[in-house]
Amino acid sequence: MSERNVTHSTFVLERTYPQGPARVFRAFSDPALKAKWFGGADDKWTEKEKSLDFRVGGREVSKGKFKDGPKIEFEATYWDIVPDERLVYSYWMTMDGKRISVSLATIELKATGKSTRLRLTEQGAYLDGFDDPTVREKGTNDLLDALGRSLAE
Repeated sequence: MSERNVTHSTFVLERTYPQGPARVFRAFSDPALKAKWFGGADDKWTEKEKSLDFRVGGREVSKGKFKDGPKIEFEATYWDIVPDERLVYSYWMTMDGKRISVSLATIELKATGKSTRLRLTEQGAYLDGFDDPTVREKGTNDLLDALGRSLAE
């Protein structure tokens, strides 16, 4: 067995969306709206399980498989929810049954006129070389882009 190790990393991402904070917040809190942007592209991803219990202490689960790729599991617990302003949650991920990371994420929403400034801060522990902070940051950037496209619909 190889030696265990942990890589710690923090990144901060920001976006401005032309919708107000209530609309952006609903994209996180409403299961049907979140399903439109959170997950893999339909032609590359097969969803096996998805649930969202959006409340303090509630859990979110997403499990699936990339076409010709690994099985991924995501499980989050919500620790702080301030409607239209803030979310704090922790989550872990596995790839093909191996735990690859554990993270704490904070999402802050601020009204800027009729728009919303979203600031996401993620503090991660990437485990045993199975995941990489730069890959996670890119994936999170992609998700925020998908959120923007979903909000524009």
